[in-house]
Amino acid sequence: MSTIVEKATELRRLHEAPELLLVVNVWDAITTTVVANTPGTRAVATASHGIAASRGYPDGEVIPRDEMIAEVGLIARTAGDLPVTADLEGGYGDAGDTIARAIDVGVVGANLEDQLKPLSDSVKAVEAAVAAGERAGVPFALNARTDAFLKAGDRDPEEVLADAIERGRAYLDAGATSFFAPGRLDETTVGRLVEALGERKVNIIGIPGSIPLATAQRLGVARVSYGPWSQNVALTALAGLAEDVYAGGGLPEGTRKLN
Repeated sequence: MSTIVEKATELRRLHEAPELLLVVNVWDAITTTVVANTPGTRAVATASHGIAASRGYPDGEVIPRDEMIAEVGLIARTAGDLPVTADLEGGYGDAGDTIARAIDVGVVGANLEDQLKPLSDSVKAVEAAVAAGERAGVPFALNARTDAFLKAGDRDPEEVLADAIERGRAYLDAGATSFFAPGRLDETTVGRLVEALGERKVNIIGIPGSIPLATAQRLGVARVSYGPWSQNVALTALAGLAEDVYAGGGLPEGTRKLN
C-alpha cells in the first residue's frame, strides 16, 4: 500500500508530466470503485457539488464540513493506491484547518476556490493551505481555483482574463501547485492563460462546448476534470432508464454489472 507521501508525490508528478492528466470526478464509494477500476485512471478527484447533491444539500459550502471530510476520507480509502484530490470549495472559512483535516483522512490534493474574494484574502487562504501540507510533511497538490470566468457577468472579457491571470500568478507564487480556471473557455483564452502562467500549471474543466482534449494537450494544459458533469451523465442514464421502463421497456442493451 502506498504511503500518503508517495501518493502526494505521484499526484504532483502527474500534474507536471507532459501527458494531460484526466480525472473523472466521483462523489461516493461506488463511483470511486467504478472509476478507480477503469483502465487509464491515474488519480481520483471528488466533486463538491456531487457530494453535496448526493447528501441532499445544494452546492456552496452548505454541507457541513465534517460530512464533506468524512466523505472524501471514504473515497480516499476506497481508491486504494490511487492519489485522491478533493474539491473543498472555499475552505469552509479556515482553509488551513480544512486542508489539515483532509490530509488526516488520506487526501493528497485539493481544489480551493477564491469565490472572487479580495485577492489578498484569497492569497492568505492559499498560503494557509500550503502551510498545512508542509506541517504534515506531505507534498500536497493544491489546485487554486478562480471564479473569475464563472462570475464574469457583463464584464469586459479582456478585464476578466487579466483578473484571472493576476490571481493565477498570485496563487502560484503563494505555493499552489496549479491554477484552476473553470468555465467555457475557448482555445485562445486557454492559450493565453498557459502562456502567462506556464505549461502544466493551468487546469480546466470539461463541459459541453469546451475545447477538445487534444487541443488542451497541445496548449500545455496540466489537467482536465469534469466536476458535477460526471454525476449529470450518470443521472441522465438513470432518468433514461426510468423513462424507458415507464414506457414499457427495460434495461438498455450493453448494461454492465459494476457493483
